[in-house]
Amino acid sequence: MSADPVIRILTVDDHPVVRQGIAALISTESDLKVVSEAANGREAIQQFRAHRPDITLMDLQMPEMSGIDAIISIRGEFPDAHVIVLTTYTGDALAMRALKAGARAYMLKNTLHRDLLGTIRAVHAGRKNLSPEVSFLLAEHVSDDPLSAAEIRVLRLIAEGKANKEIAIALSLREETVKAQVRSILSKLGVKDRTHAAMVGLKRGIIDF
Repeated sequence: MSADPVIRILTVDDHPVVRQGIAALISTESDLKVVSEAANGREAIQQFRAHRPDITLMDLQMPEMSGIDAIISIRGEFPDAHVIVLTTYTGDALAMRALKAGARAYMLKNTLHRDLLGTIRAVHAGRKNLSPEVSFLLAEHVSDDPLSAAEIRVLRLIAEGKANKEIAIALSLREETVKAQVRSILSKLGVKDRTHAAMVGLKRGIIDF
């Protein structure tokens, strides 16, 4: 009886120490092998084309190209790509974007030693997996009225500290329109002021860090 095939893995993270830690963890397993590494989304696409890994472990917040953009690009070219997101961010909106992009699992980095090996094997077998923390947040906000693309643009500028007049100029809008969008943002996020709105937007991953 032949041995089970080795699961070939691409790791993508802009921190070398994270990639080294993952490689060390995987090196103890006879059925898993890291075949390549990348430090950003652009490198991830190149390495995926070169190695066609069975599993890609993808960070989200990286220079040059984000993990979500890389997932979209890779799955656009290779629809059967199996991607597991590894991140420090629990935001429900960020997780939802990753899942919509085609990620098959969403893991928090603080659970890697406990859950990574099992998740790799589960995803390779065709299953999907979410960390309990992320599952809870997705369920908590599933019935929320989502911000529109226009409101997200306004929220991003609020987070940069811009006043309504500055936002109106930047987006070529009337100031009254911006004021209405700000009121809608506060209502949808369930907050009372702009500072809190920016904090919630960042925490949930509605806008980028």
